[in-house]
Amino acid sequence: MRRILNVAACEIDQALEPRGLTHAQWVPLLKLHWGEASTVAELARECQLDAGAMTRLLDRLEAKGLVTRVRSSSDRRVVNLELTSEGRDTAKQIPAVLCAVQNQMLQPLSVAEWEQLRGLLRRVLDNALARQ
Repeated sequence: MRRILNVAACEIDQALEPRGLTHAQWVPLLKLHWGEASTVAELARECQLDAGAMTRLLDRLEAKGLVTRVRSSSDRRVVNLELTSEGRDTAKQIPAVLCAVQNQMLQPLSVAEWEQLRGLLRRVLDNALARQ
């Protein structure tokens, strides 16, 4: 499964390269767009990055004009993140790229095989989550 994810990540990186995004950059951009995080700390947790790595990543996204950092007026320790209009436009394009790469990778499977694979992976995931 790790090899499949690595190949998919490489293909996604190649597809997003013309938009100037790397894997490390499109993931937090999409998480912000989907509302899964709104602060630097939340985004770092969601992306499983330490504070230093998240700061460097946000520096690059901010330099590209995709994200802005806004210090909270109620708590100076909190830094909120906002997508710029260009950031929102870019983030809206990411799901189509992800879908295209996934469809290319799954193309050899019939619908029945895809449904079987999905069911098996769901069972593995459910089992893993139950063990936590």
